[in-house]
Amino acid sequence: MRRHHNPLSLSFLLCVSTLFTSTAVASPRPFHSGSRDGKGAYATGNYRNLFTEAGHSPAQIQAKIDAAYQQLFHGDPENQSVVFAAGSNANGPLSYLTDWANHDVRTEGMSYGMMIAVQLNRKSDFDALWNWAMTYMYIADTAHPSHGYFSWSCKTSGVPNEETPAPDGEEYFAMSLLFAANRWGNGHGIYDYQAQAEQLLRAMRHREQKSGPTQFGPRTVAAEVNEQYAMILFVPGVMDHPFTDPSYHLPAFYELWSRWGPSEDREFWARASQASRDFFVKTTNPKTGLAPNYANFDGTPHVTRSPQSGEFGYDAWRTASNWSVDWSWWHKAPSEKILSDRIQSFFVSQGIEKYSPVYTLDGQPLGSTPGLTPEPQPTGLVATNAVASLAATDTKQSRLFVEALWNAPIPDGHSRYYDGMLYLMSLLHASGQYRIWSPR
Repeated sequence: MRRHHNPLSLSFLLCVSTLFTSTAVASPRPFHSGSRDGKGAYATGNYRNLFTEAGHSPAQIQAKIDAAYQQLFHGDPENQSVVFAAGSNANGPLSYLTDWANHDVRTEGMSYGMMIAVQLNRKSDFDALWNWAMTYMYIADTAHPSHGYFSWSCKTSGVPNEETPAPDGEEYFAMSLLFAANRWGNGHGIYDYQAQAEQLLRAMRHREQKSGPTQFGPRTVAAEVNEQYAMILFVPGVMDHPFTDPSYHLPAFYELWSRWGPSEDREFWARASQASRDFFVKTTNPKTGLAPNYANFDGTPHVTRSPQSGEFGYDAWRTASNWSVDWSWWHKAPSEKILSDRIQSFFVSQGIEKYSPVYTLDGQPLGSTPGLTPEPQPTGLVATNAVASLAATDTKQSRLFVEALWNAPIPDGHSRYYDGMLYLMSLLHASGQYRIWSPR
């Protein structure tokens, strides 16, 4: 049985323990077409629907999305759902989204669940997930080294497995909260989404270094970005050689934060968006388009004791999706079109129905996680490769990946967490239903 989850789990713990011709779909809230930001969805309000381009009807597309949401959020608890009700408190209902295979709750999954919920207008599910995150994962103690952040992994009971953050979780929390504020308006307390997002964005950039005890030993935690390079960090602590994770780079989000985020940080996020676009070119292999799981700020692979750290592994599946959504929303980096064509050409060369989950950057298959049964072509990678079609220019080739996603079953069983979240988010990207929700 292969590892059906984001490899952040083991690798992150290891680190801290040692220290989409297009059919336009109208935007729910249109933008000024005269924007200086080009012809992306932010300026035009038009989102490509890769499925209608491939001949599928709106009714078929909506049925597929509805079925996936129902199964993954409200399906059979034994082999379908990853979301579970967990009672209530003074702030209302609680629910968590679990990595089934590892029996834990991660900020990655919770924030993905919130983003899916706000995109599909499922406010009650959004609020229940956010309530659980704030109740059990948020670290409010000002003396704690991770104050202002979230414990990246907890047991389903809410007991932390580690009291340090993973920056991708904070990134998705902040963006989903801003979309919630813009789509639904703000409430009170933890449901004042705008205030919560701004507080988190400030912490991500400005949190001063803190050292102190945790339940798992002493930790030192600081800002989640590197100021010099304007890049998101993999570990927001003090390290001799700090590094990044290419799949954490979300320039599509950073552009919005440079407009909607705290005013004092807008220039930084504008700089970060361009830094990430340049970084994608540097960190991907010039022949295969594959990115490593971890990288130095110059784009070279960063090798740690974690398996696959310098290879194209489970984290890295998401990188092509990130640069392709950035192209779809902003049309600022033509290099992203080249990168999508490149990585799709590589996977076509491997066999559209049989490529592997893990590769060396120059394209040698490594199989699955050592010690586990190989599983070719996991659904999560099929899904993110389809999203790369948002930026790809070879229509005949890119449609192969869109159809592969269309034909893929909803992940169930052990694979339903990481593969399931990437599958559902990719359905939204490919159908034009993963949208920018702007301020009212």
